[in-house]
Amino acid sequence: MLMRTDPFRELDRFAQQMLGTATPGTWSKPAAMPMDAYRDGDEFVVCFDLPGVSPDAIELDIERNVLTVKAERRPAPGGDDVQIHVTERPLGVFSRQLFLGDTLDTARIAADYDAGVLTLRIPIAEKAKPRRIEVTGAGDRKEIQA
Repeated sequence: MLMRTDPFRELDRFAQQMLGTATPGTWSKPAAMPMDAYRDGDEFVVCFDLPGVSPDAIELDIERNVLTVKAERRPAPGGDDVQIHVTERPLGVFSRQLFLGDTLDTARIAADYDAGVLTLRIPIAEKAKPRRIEVTGAGDRKEIQA
């Protein structure tokens, strides 16, 4: 269902954890976002952790079989009286691309955002669902008329 093709993904994740994503006021290269993916009956479900991201700051695009998820965590509103003492939560753009298999119906993706988790539900295409094929004997054949 989901094709993984990035052999350096874990190395990138480790580097981002050690070096950080972006500093306040700068928007560096997009950072990856943690996800879970599983099949639930006739759907493929993908969940992304995006705590502190506003729903209007999430973009979903699909081109051919590549799904791109982008989200931006913006700095908290501040003013002249605000003095920041600690800022450990990464700010900036988070991005992830998934290569979806041909067995998924990308025209009917449903997206839901709740409690900082973006959940995508992608139906399995009808052509990919298992089906039973009837076996007939030589004397049981019927002519099909067009």
